[in-house]
Amino acid sequence: MRETAGMSRDLPTPGPTHDVAGMFLTYLDFYRDTVADKVRGLSEDELRVSRLPSGWTPIELVKHLSFMERRWVVWGFCGEQVDEPWGDHREGRRDGRWHVPSAESLDGLLATLHATGERTREIVEGADLGAPASDTGRFAGADEVPSLTAILFHVLQEYARHAGHLDVARELADGTVGE
Repeated sequence: MRETAGMSRDLPTPGPTHDVAGMFLTYLDFYRDTVADKVRGLSEDELRVSRLPSGWTPIELVKHLSFMERRWVVWGFCGEQVDEPWGDHREGRRDGRWHVPSAESLDGLLATLHATGERTREIVEGADLGAPASDTGRFAGADEVPSLTAILFHVLQEYARHAGHLDVARELADGTVGE
């Protein structure tokens, strides 16, 4: 019999709400915690080895998610300059390959993931969902910039998709499955 990951949280349900921003934040928190649950308990070797032909590792995916969220929300929506916006990629290159140096730890990357989530919360709670992204950051020079709603939708789908990827990686590593 396969072990089930010890997630005590249930998938949030939208319910009858008019607080769309709150719903986005609830789902993002849920998926951030789900990602953390899926990688905790993996050995250092399992965190840093790929079991899939695409070659990504669980620890690389964790790093990617915090950089992705920061690129879209802080740099994209707010237009704030950020250090190494593509720092999840090997040597900062946007070649599709993620990279985590051996000196970086899972605990540190999970702390960054959650700190990024807190920054997103601050931004979303102080903004209008229909507001356009800044044209001074990630979207500088773009003819059209996405709204905060479109950005949050993109970030949410990235988390959901990658949480599923981690579910598969975890099951292949030790038989532990999610919900």
